[in-house]
Amino acid sequence: MTTAPADLLPSTERALIHRLAVAQSEGRLPSLVAAVVREGRIVWTGSRTSVEGHGPDADVQYRIGSITKTFTAVLVMRLRDEGLLDLEDPLEKHLPGTGVGEVTIAQLLSHSAGLAAETPAPWWERSSAALRPELSDVLGENPLLHPVGRLHHYSNPGYTLLGSLVAAVRGVSWEEALQSEILDPLGLTRTSCRPVAPHAGGWAVHPWADALLPEPSEDLGIMAPAGQLWSTAADLCRFAAFLAVGDDRVLSAASVREMRTPSAPPEAGDWHSGYGLGLQVTRQGDRRTLTGHTGSLPGFVAGLWISVEDGVGAVALANSTTGAAATIAADLIRIVVDAEPKLPAPWRPLSEVDPALLELTGPWYWGTYSYGLRLNSDGSVALEPLRGPGRAAKFEARTDGSWIGLDGYYQGEILRAVRRPDGSVSHLDLGSFVFTREPYGPAEAVPGGVDPEGWRGV
Repeated sequence: MTTAPADLLPSTERALIHRLAVAQSEGRLPSLVAAVVREGRIVWTGSRTSVEGHGPDADVQYRIGSITKTFTAVLVMRLRDEGLLDLEDPLEKHLPGTGVGEVTIAQLLSHSAGLAAETPAPWWERSSAALRPELSDVLGENPLLHPVGRLHHYSNPGYTLLGSLVAAVRGVSWEEALQSEILDPLGLTRTSCRPVAPHAGGWAVHPWADALLPEPSEDLGIMAPAGQLWSTAADLCRFAAFLAVGDDRVLSAASVREMRTPSAPPEAGDWHSGYGLGLQVTRQGDRRTLTGHTGSLPGFVAGLWISVEDGVGAVALANSTTGAAATIAADLIRIVVDAEPKLPAPWRPLSEVDPALLELTGPWYWGTYSYGLRLNSDGSVALEPLRGPGRAAKFEARTDGSWIGLDGYYQGEILRAVRRPDGSVSHLDLGSFVFTREPYGPAEAVPGGVDPEGWRGV
């Protein structure tokens, strides 16, 4: 998301407005605001409200609930990238005395630590944080409900622990770290831990009558890292753009890509969604992967999704206890992408050609499977089957002359060109798989050797 695209077509804007109007009317939402970001730029905002002659704009704050967790995850990933912790470290190493110190930081980020979904009673979202001043009050007497690392089970106490971890390692409060490490660098001036006018009020809508009831707005105290934040559609679009491509002032492109990669299995019975490191991952039909997060607190619902491949993200915020904000945001992406598919980047040649790399391009064989190796203008290489199904992957260049897999079966695997003593290329090694220039050629470095009689007829 780096180039400035053209504005949306009028027909696309009309479709977005229609989707918003239907959602507000049928969902009986007191107000609804949404925005679309494309290639890093906000290209559309819209709103609908029950107040005659007035509509919130993209600068009005709403409570965003569990989208806060993604901000907390970014803070943890920053600590990892600075070498202050490892994701496989047990929590006890950095935050002793919790009683669940055997769980790892990665398991907490991916909701696979086996912790309970909620705190002990009373319902924490509608009660005073003064009832839970310590982590022991958040975790309760039996915090582990499932085997550690075996199951994805969403946990609000888990992200409370991560917020306390950030404070312990940084030596400042979670809120201070959030402000200096994310909000200030990204220019999210309308995102805060407490509401700042103009902001929406939270409402419950009666299920059987067109009547409203104000919802309380509790400060979450120690549980703030799980769901405290207030934000705007415009700020969340900027945050979505960051989650798509990274920002070296906050977190690198490689680290946000790691966050977007599923690391926990889906919920039982749901094979179209998973969870990365602080980000939900879901499929929209058969064509599109969305990453982002949903959020809710009494009086508010929120949804933020991005389609990295399409360069489009969307945010929807409503001030109602119930509502389909996440579905609305996903639909806005679908409308834009279907109406205005992303234009491919112009083809450009390499800035200079390295003969040693050019020599590696062309057909290779893994056994009898034929593959083609292509050198891209950005220095990456793509290895793709030439016919039929196979394991295609893109590889990023490393400083030692090898490449590391970026996706698919070979993600994280190392691709190397193995050379003979005279400097000529013998074969490609990919995670111990050997790719040769001929299929089982007699002179090729095929593990186990090749029958000396060679190929034959029946």
